Order: sequence, then C-alpha cells, then structure tokens
Amino acid sequence: MAAAASPSSAPQAPWLPWMRRALQLAALGEGRTSPNPLVGGVVLDAAGQLVGEGFHARAGESHAEVGALAQAGARARGGTLIVTLEPCCHHGRTPPCSEAVIAAGISRVVVAMADPDPRVAGGGIARLRAAGLEVIEAVAEAEALRLNRAFVHRVCSGRPLGILKWAMSLDGRTALPNGQSQWISGPEARAWVHQLRAGCDAVIVGGGTLRTDDPLLTSRGRRHPEPLRVVISRSLDLPEAAQLWDQALAPTLVAHGPIGAPEQRVYTARAEATCALLDRLGVERLALAPCEPARLLETLAARGCNRVLWECGPELAAAALRQGCVQELAAVIAPKLLGGLAARTPLGDLGLEGLDQVQPWRDLERRDLGSDLLWELESPEPPADHAELTPMGAGFARPGSAP
Repeated sequence: MAAAASPSSAPQAPWLPWMRRALQLAALGEGRTSPNPLVGGVVLDAAGQLVGEGFHARAGESHAEVGALAQAGARARGGTLIVTLEPCCHHGRTPPCSEAVIAAGISRVVVAMADPDPRVAGGGIARLRAAGLEVIEAVAEAEALRLNRAFVHRVCSGRPLGILKWAMSLDGRTALPNGQSQWISGPEARAWVHQLRAGCDAVIVGGGTLRTDDPLLTSRGRRHPEPLRVVISRSLDLPEAAQLWDQALAPTLVAHGPIGAPEQRVYTARAEATCALLDRLGVERLALAPCEPARLLETLAARGCNRVLWECGPELAAAALRQGCVQELAAVIAPKLLGGLAARTPLGDLGLEGLDQVQPWRDLERRDLGSDLLWELESPEPPADHAELTPMGAGFARPGSAP
C-alpha cells in the first residue's frame, strides 16, 4: 500500500501558473521593502476564479496577503490563497497575516517558501493547519528563493547580500595608466547600473574612488528614496568638495576608524578636520572598530539593508571578497583595449598562492548591453541562504538571534 501523501507532496502543477503570477507581483516591490522580503499573493474564490491580488510595496505598509484579501472581500470565503512566502505569525509593524487569512475564511493556502525569520520559521504554516486550513508547500520554491535571496541571506548570515560590480576593457583594465576611466562602458551599460542601484539598499565605495572619480552613486530617480551612499575610509582622507556631500540628492554615510587610533596617528589632524566638515554638512558618520567590510555589513544589516552594491576600487573590492562580503559579481566588459603595464585592474591581492586555491564562480547570466557584455555570476561558496532548504520547512541556517 502506498504511503499517504504529505501536505508538501500534494499536487502542485495546478498552482504553478498562479504562483508565478504571485511572484511577478512580489517583484514589483524590488528595492523598497527592506528589511522585509518581496511577497506577492493572489486569492481565488471557491470556484477557482481570481478575486484578489496584492504585493508588499514598502516596509510598514500592508503585507501581500492582507492586500489580496481586502480586494477579494467576502469572495475569499472558501477559496484559496496563493502566496510566495509563508504568512507571518508575529506582531511587527503590522498584525500577523496568518490571523487575517484565517479570519477571511480561506480554505486552502498554497505557499512557495518558508520564512527563515526566526520569529516565523514554520510557525505561520503551523498556525494555519491548526485552524483547519489545507496548506500546500514548496510550489515554485526555487523561483521564490531566487527572488528573495537577499532577504534570506541577511536573515541567515547577519549581513546583506553583496554584489560587486565593475566595468572593464576586453584586456581587463578599469582605467588607463593615467587613471582616466570615464567612460569605458556605453550608455546602455550605465543605464543598467542605475537600475541595479535602484534594487539595492546601499552603494559602497572607498575613499580612493571618492577622491579619484567624485561619483554621484544615485539611481538617477529610478528609486525613491535613493539608496544609502556609503564611503568606507579608515583615515578620513577625503575631499572637502564631493557630490556625495549633497544630502538633498540622497543620504550619505561615512564609515571610518576610531579617531586617534594608532594606525591613524599621522592622519589625526586631517581626520578631525574631515569630521568637522561632515558634521557641518549633515553627513552621517559611523566609527567602526575594526573599520573593515565585514563589520560595515553587519552594521548595515542591523539598519535593515538586504542588498548592497560594491562599486569600489581594487583594494577594497579584494578585501570585501576575502571577508566573504560578496555573493554576486556583475562585470561589464567593453570591446576596447586599454593596454599598459601600469593600467588598473578590478581587483587587488586576494591572497592566493596556487591555482588549486582558485574556484570558478557560477554563471548566472550573460547578455548584451549595447556594444558591451554583461556577465553576472554567483559565489562558488555555499551561501547561507541555500542551507538546509529541502524539504521545505526542514530548517534554515539561522543566527542565534534576529539581526
């Protein structure tokens, strides 16, 4: 005799088109929901007709389930909720969604993925089942995990997911020997970078990039508010005039080492002058000990950042990689040759001594941006957001406490 099917192994094919619609809705919140995940949901009435849709648009606003149920109204009774993430079961800025689902008279809930947040972590599904609702799990789970990889990574690792981006010539140069770098890539690639920033919560550069390029680091209006612009500089040897100091365009945070630290002794006077300037301009400062990429990302995670973009020079990029602060790469390759033995390359020393230490990154996507090639890859190391995910709800790699 065949064993009875578990709730997770119930037929999923009929729900896939609806779940993919819910995933499309969830993606509409990209770049605006942090520290929350991207969530979409649809409601079908008892006859299987679409009667409600919703997505989580911004942290603090209604969750996807609540919006979809509100649109459905009384037609939700006896129907089905298809949602990309397990409904929450705790009080945050909004009441528990699991209670709203039960109160609406829903008979069945179809879920793509469990919520790794320790405040939920299967509790929402357990609450629905305890109330007598049928729950079907893991429908389009891989797609849902991909959509929310940044949120899951932050919850599981205590750091935002990091993307390292650079533009380089065909011969691997990011600038001419004299330092000139604008513009290696074409207008289509630059527009893509603005859109990439719009999907991130913070954009990070080092002091060298600030001194050399005077970047703006905004999405050019593709996101409101603009992502946080972050400068990490141990020495605070920063220019008096910079586009990043204009707080009317976007907020800026300067992370630096403790003033007067031994390694900073020769820069103390300069650092104090820079601090006075930043304070006068209203630029937020953050003293970090140690002033390192990993420590910075822990701080940004605590501020609710799910995804950050590294647009930095070679030394800071290498440090971020060495400290496990980069999970994805985005390289824009222009069909140009810059040459020169002294020309710049994207990365500094990674501390590798043999080719047997080098692991290839996994290919995500390759496509054209005008005349340039965009190559996106993900880390060869098993990321925290892929740990222990099968079967669904079996458990995530969770930190000891919520970040």
